[in-house]
Amino acid sequence: MNTSKSATRIILGIVAIFICIWLVAPMFVVVPISFTDRASFQFPPQGYSMRWYEKFFSDPNWLKALGNSVVIGLLTALIAAPLGTIAALAINRSKSRFAAWAQGAMLTPMIIPAIIAGAGVYTMFLNAGLVGNMAAFVLVHVCLALPLVVIAVNASLAGYDPTLELAAASLGANRLRTFFTVTVPLIAPGVAAGAVFAFVTSLDEVIISQFMVSPTLQTLPIAMYASVTRDTDPTIAAAATLIIAAVVIGFLFYTLVVQRLAKRKGGAE
Repeated sequence: MNTSKSATRIILGIVAIFICIWLVAPMFVVVPISFTDRASFQFPPQGYSMRWYEKFFSDPNWLKALGNSVVIGLLTALIAAPLGTIAALAINRSKSRFAAWAQGAMLTPMIIPAIIAGAGVYTMFLNAGLVGNMAAFVLVHVCLALPLVVIAVNASLAGYDPTLELAAASLGANRLRTFFTVTVPLIAPGVAAGAVFAFVTSLDEVIISQFMVSPTLQTLPIAMYASVTRDTDPTIAAAATLIIAAVVIGFLFYTLVVQRLAKRKGGAE
C-alpha cells in the first residue's frame, strides 16, 4: 500500500512539473532573445549582447512608458487593496441573501470579454474627455483588479476566527481598534496577495488600455504592442523581460516575506 502511494505521488509530481514547465517555458523564451546581438527574434540567439537593454534605457519613449506603467500599477494596488478588503469583509459578514449576488457582481470584470469592456470604456471616456487621462487609467485598472483582491482576502477570511474579535472587545477594545489590531493583521497575507495581483494585473493589461491611450500617455504593454507591429526590434524582448522580472519579484516578495511573517505570527500566537 505504501509503495502504491509513493508511486502515485511520484507520478503526480512529474505531471505537475511537466504542466508547470509547459505553462512557464514559453514566457521565458524572451529572456535569452533579449540578449541577442542581432535584430531578430531567432531562438536560441547566435550571439549575446546588452545592446537592446541599452537601447531601452536610452530611449525616452520607452522610459516614459515604463514610468507610466509603474505609477499606474502602484496607484492601482494602493487603491484596490483597501477597497477590495472592505468589500470582501462586507460580503463575508453580511447575513443578507443578496451577499452572494454582490460577490458575483464584484467578479464581473473577470467574466466580461476585455474587448467589450474596452469599447464601453472608450465610449464613456470619450464623451467625458478622459481618454489619455492617468486618473481614468487608474480607475479602470482598479475595477479590473478589485475581483482579484476580493478573492485573495476571501481566502484569508475562510480561516478567520471571528471569536478573536469578541475576545478583543471583551478586553475593552472598541471596533476601530479591534479592526486594526486583530482583523487586519490576521488577513494581512490576503491583502498583500491582492495588492500584488492588482499591481501585476495593471502592469500587463493591454486590451482595454488600447482604448484609453493617447499620444501623450502610453503604458509599457501598449508601447510593446506598437513596437512589434512596426518592425523587428528585440527591444520588446528586453521590455518583456523587465515585466517578467517585476512579476517574479512581486510573487517572491509575497512568498518569502509576507507568508513567512504570517506563519511566524501564527506560530507565536
